[in-house]
Amino acid sequence: MNNNISKRTSSIARGINTAFWFNKLKAFFTLDLLILLVSFGLFGYNSFKTIPEDEYVRSFTISGESYRDVVLNLFTDIGTYSFPMKEYVYFTGVVLTAVIAYQLLNLLFSLTHTGRIRRKLKPLNELAMQAEAISEVPLDTTKFEELEEAILKVPADKNGARISTGDEDLASIEAALNSLLYRMQEARMQQARFVDDASHELRTPIQVIQGYANMLDRWGKDDPAVLEESIAAIKNESENMKELIDQLLFLARGDNGRQKLSMEKIDLSLVMREVWEESSMIDPDHKYDIEENEGCCISGDLAMIKQSIRIFVQNAAKYSAKGDTIKLTVKKADDRVVYIVQDEGIGIAGEELSHIFERFYRSDKARNSSTGGSGLGLSIAKWIIDAHKGTVEVLSRQGIGTRITVSFEKAENNEAESN
Repeated sequence: MNNNISKRTSSIARGINTAFWFNKLKAFFTLDLLILLVSFGLFGYNSFKTIPEDEYVRSFTISGESYRDVVLNLFTDIGTYSFPMKEYVYFTGVVLTAVIAYQLLNLLFSLTHTGRIRRKLKPLNELAMQAEAISEVPLDTTKFEELEEAILKVPADKNGARISTGDEDLASIEAALNSLLYRMQEARMQQARFVDDASHELRTPIQVIQGYANMLDRWGKDDPAVLEESIAAIKNESENMKELIDQLLFLARGDNGRQKLSMEKIDLSLVMREVWEESSMIDPDHKYDIEENEGCCISGDLAMIKQSIRIFVQNAAKYSAKGDTIKLTVKKADDRVVYIVQDEGIGIAGEELSHIFERFYRSDKARNSSTGGSGLGLSIAKWIIDAHKGTVEVLSRQGIGTRITVSFEKAENNEAESN
């Protein structure tokens, strides 16, 4: 068996080397011909330049019985001009001789490359022998029965459960199945957390609405103050619930591949300026600075790119004190376009940085404050950036502030197409 595989490997190596040798021969022949044509062209051009400008060359011939008396004859409309080619032929012959000698040595040496190619193919040869050896091993159905029994014993709802038969021959299969099982358990846990968090977030406004509805039913009919307070609270909580549901639907459409992008060429500086103007107008408690640069164009969905910037800016405002500065920057970095949102806020703890883009994730400080929000904004921003094949980096220090850096490919490196 091993001899047959080795013979096949040697045959493949010879075939590869032969094809390589003939390709090299064709390349050398083309080079020699090119040298000859270029050198003759230069000689003819230099000869042509010596002819008076008022005469036109009609034809040419090369005459001579040996290289010593070879002559280039140029016939004009007035007369004939002859140019000895002895020195040209001699020089070209020396150059071609040296080149051809090198090429012949190279071709001869290339004939010995079969062994080197065979050594390069050795790992594939060994792999083929191992595969053939495995294929000849008698099939032991009892091992697969043991594996099937071990799989059936794994509880479907138990986290950390693992498949184990104790058979070394099945160790690699067990590892692959356990890896798959772990990913399935993680996905199930994430889905369960998502449902629990969504239920919690929806339950709160519903309970508030129910509470004020009951208060209206008891006292609001005759008390204008209770009536006004209840209506305002119900409207506010309804709006919060609507926003949360819209965010959940956005992420659901994104997960299912139904969130469409309307791709076009966008000047990111103009988009950032629009967000800067809006934020400065509606949020007088913070100072907004902007730094723009020309030629910062990307290919993307205008509305979604603008939404991602708004999310980061609003998040910066939530966790910054009154009077703090929020700086917005757009610039070019090599072959990419970058926008930066930097604040002077409370910052994010190091252990929380890796979780900020998770759905419904909020630090305890944020959850217990009036600025808690739904915990979906950053997840939506991350989805938008990923959908545009962008990257996002977060640098944060507690008590100093946070800097969000988002980068995209330049528009000329992207093809605008709808996803």
